[in-house]
Amino acid sequence: MYSTFIAYLLWFCSGCGALGLHRFYLGKIGTGFLWMFSFGLFGIGSIFDLITLPNQVIEANIRQAILEEKVRRKIDKKGLFDSQPDHKQPWRNINDGESRIVNKKEPVERVILKLAKEHKGIITASELALSADIPIDEAKKNLDAMVSKGFAELRVRQSGALVYTILDFLDNNEPLVD
Repeated sequence: MYSTFIAYLLWFCSGCGALGLHRFYLGKIGTGFLWMFSFGLFGIGSIFDLITLPNQVIEANIRQAILEEKVRRKIDKKGLFDSQPDHKQPWRNINDGESRIVNKKEPVERVILKLAKEHKGIITASELALSADIPIDEAKKNLDAMVSKGFAELRVRQSGALVYTILDFLDNNEPLVD
């Protein structure tokens, strides 16, 4: 982040703004050269900078923050940040010490397998919808896809309820009707 103190120090050291060092510092390269070759626009620009330098520092900090956020988003899209957040703490530390919320969803197939393990191989579409935070129709579609791939079976409980079973996690003590 840019400092108002440093900007004023550079303004003073560059002949009260005549050489434009403060403008180079704030990322205004073009006007920095203009100030350097015209001696601060013949002194008028130097006086202008004396008055507006705090606002110029704020603007430079805002530009820097926007640029950093764009870079973070590009990196995040490429998956270079944590791809799987710690679900016990929905935040992660960034190098600059800030904490940011991570809202990455876990793949639905992984949620299905976790539920199957927790429920001894038996899952309903409503359980999946609740756990994966997806609509129930999408949950049913995902479970049907698991059945069509041969990773799950659709069965009926004795009560008549339809359940999906993941055979790898199935507890054989659960009474089901084929």
